[in-house]
Amino acid sequence: MTEVRVPEDSRFVGMRLHDIEDASDEDVAIVGLLHRGIVYGAPSSYQIVDGNDVLIIEGDPEEIRAFMDATGFELEGSGDVASDISQTLGSADVTVVEAIVTPGSQAQDRSARELRLHSEFGLNLLGVSRRGQRFIRRLSHINFRVGDVLLLQGPAEVVQTGLPRLGLLPLAERELRIGQQRRLLFPIAVFATALLLTSFGVLSVQVSFVAAVVVLLVTRIVTLEEAYEAIDWPVIILLGAMIPVGEALETTGGAARIAATFADWGGFLPPWAMLGIVLVTTMLLSAVINNAAAVILMAPIGIKVAQNMGASLDPFLMAVAIGGSAAFLSPIGHQSNTIVMGPGGYRFADYLIMGFPLVVVIVAVCIPAIMWVWPMGI
Repeated sequence: MTEVRVPEDSRFVGMRLHDIEDASDEDVAIVGLLHRGIVYGAPSSYQIVDGNDVLIIEGDPEEIRAFMDATGFELEGSGDVASDISQTLGSADVTVVEAIVTPGSQAQDRSARELRLHSEFGLNLLGVSRRGQRFIRRLSHINFRVGDVLLLQGPAEVVQTGLPRLGLLPLAERELRIGQQRRLLFPIAVFATALLLTSFGVLSVQVSFVAAVVVLLVTRIVTLEEAYEAIDWPVIILLGAMIPVGEALETTGGAARIAATFADWGGFLPPWAMLGIVLVTTMLLSAVINNAAAVILMAPIGIKVAQNMGASLDPFLMAVAIGGSAAFLSPIGHQSNTIVMGPGGYRFADYLIMGFPLVVVIVAVCIPAIMWVWPMGI
């Protein structure tokens, strides 16, 4: 972090910060401006520069030197910036946060320049972390990937609105809670009421929970915009596409054929082993496709296996449900696995190393537990 002074005779006097940024191809970020005695953290790219203004810039020493050669600016000081200026970089008005690129976000596979991160969202990109990888390209030219951690700077209120628009997940969430506190007891009461109505059979689960959402919208505990953004549309579309596939497996006889193969094994395998086969098959399927889609595909197969064995459906459906929830073997089985891959510096093989023992424990515990709670009825 360094300060450079704009000479009074500089060609950039009277021009915008945007023009200074475009004057050099070096990977240098302007993160602050001392203009007429006032320090601006995360200054606007349209800010006019005067003579003797001081720019607070961040970059590698070689990049900073090349930037100064291209602009003709003078080095005001090296090393850390002055304390009063440094405080503005993370003050109450300007904050520095780390945020993760999530699947399906606007930032995925796009660079800061393509996003117009500064001019469109008011955010400065100060750094990118990708599982310890070193970048040799300019930060503004790096295409962000899912799991990348971005170091961003900007006014607090701009960060609060900009991160959700970009689809970024902040790591320092407490710093982003700006504004009035939400009423927590009322939505908890609404949710509990919906659960009780469903549990006692007063309303179906579809009606009770939709009614709970309507109540929260009418009372403005949740806005329409928040409700719309909270829906994971890729998963909804995936489920909509996979439900016909699951039905096709059943109507075309595919599920019956797979179940018949399992039933042939059942001639010499005990019931608990058949239950384990359904459980493990669902786990393996969840490692390569979305876990919800795996459940849709395996549910009719589990039903056919139970019918061929003359057993109860419940234990086999519970095995499918648990197998779909145990997506630990790969980073693509669940979006949570994908999100932590980048910040944790994990590799694909790390999920197998940690996930396989966990799967063994789940199988060893769940099979006797399922058969105890939901008897096979054989």
